[in-house]
Amino acid sequence: MAVERIVTITEAKAQLSRLVEDAVAGERIVIGKAGRPMVVLEPYAEDPAPRTLGGWKGKVWIAPDFDDPLPEDLQGHFEGPDS
Repeated sequence: MAVERIVTITEAKAQLSRLVEDAVAGERIVIGKAGRPMVVLEPYAEDPAPRTLGGWKGKVWIAPDFDDPLPEDLQGHFEGPDS
């Protein structure tokens, strides 16, 4: 497990370059505000491979009436009482 360090936003502003280097080296940097963790600084990682189109082809079925209007009584639940 990586070492974890918690720093304030003020500290992060003053030490950003060093914190980035430490994160790239494997340290887990948590930036907090008012004693509450807010974000984690982590190294950028390239996506392993680009997505290809058509990956779900033949695996998903959409009903022919998918885009048809809903019955009025059901549509009213989505629009609320003032519509």
